Amino acid sequence: MAYEDQTYEEIMRRVLSRVPSNIDKREGSLIWDATAPMSVEHAILYAAIDFILRATFADTAPREYLIRRAAERGLAPYPATFAVLQADFNTEVPIGSRFSLGRLNYIITERLAGHDTPITVAFRVRCETAGRIGNTLFGSLIPIQYIDGLTNAELVELLIPGDDEEDTEHFRQRYFDSLSSQAFGGNIADYKTKVNALDGVGGVKVYPVWNGGGTVKLVIIASDYSAPTPELIDIVQTAIDPVQNQGHGFGIAPIGHVVTVAGVMSVSIDVAVDITYQDGWSWADVAPYAIQVVDGYFKELGTEWEDNAALIVRVSQIETRFLSLPGIVDVANTTLNGSTQNLFLGADEIPVRGDVSG
Repeated sequence: MAYEDQTYEEIMRRVLSRVPSNIDKREGSLIWDATAPMSVEHAILYAAIDFILRATFADTAPREYLIRRAAERGLAPYPATFAVLQADFNTEVPIGSRFSLGRLNYIITERLAGHDTPITVAFRVRCETAGRIGNTLFGSLIPIQYIDGLTNAELVELLIPGDDEEDTEHFRQRYFDSLSSQAFGGNIADYKTKVNALDGVGGVKVYPVWNGGGTVKLVIIASDYSAPTPELIDIVQTAIDPVQNQGHGFGIAPIGHVVTVAGVMSVSIDVAVDITYQDGWSWADVAPYAIQVVDGYFKELGTEWEDNAALIVRVSQIETRFLSLPGIVDVANTTLNGSTQNLFLGADEIPVRGDVSG
């Protein structure tokens, strides 16, 4: 039952309808003045009741009350995580040293073995600001404290994407999923629940008995919906089933499960479109917008990878998005990697932008 119609005016109408007609009920009368304050209070009470009703059920509860409801099942929103990146320096730098780039700060956490070059020394750094913002900046780092001999510091690669706190609707769906699928003892639902809870993971596909009895293959996508780095794959492998003693239960996986963790593969897709431009427009004007919409579409597909057997890059979706751009009147003859047909990807593949031309 909803109470949106229980307004002050409606309550006053009902109250006054119960007063005999031979009594003055006009605004300003004794009866009006006696019933109006009570009607206001009742309207406020109905509004509170309506909010309580919506907050009680998980499908309509605001975030605060959804969290309280989900806590009854041991669920909580995934917290924001910190991006981990590779930084290259011209010399050794102390662990714990802090650097800045733009409005973000970074701290050195460990030496990265096997990543040095003849002129650089590689370190793992963590962004001090949680969330996806830590995935976005690359370039020259400025030391916050003086470091002797340091002449060059460069942030070069994202190793483990940071993620924002889980949004309300994703958390709501995860709550409902927990009701419809029971995670237990290394079943598929259990692997999905536990792998998705790891920092840097945005989704996982589980392949049981993929290489004989007791084997499980996990294919992951990074939390920014890109192909995961080898470092992220190694971290997940170690957390689930360490390579040095696979199957012995030293990770999250049950004893007897030999788990192999792999990452989705990126497939580069060239997009070419014949465009009819508005007067005064050219490809040079449209290109930045076109690249942005292609990236947005491919990322949208990446968010759907976990829940689909395989992704389909559709020509119609590219054309629809191009038609919404400024300066474009019409599009035709769209090709994906030279073909005018939709592009069907493999089960463990995601699209990334190649060349875009119009």
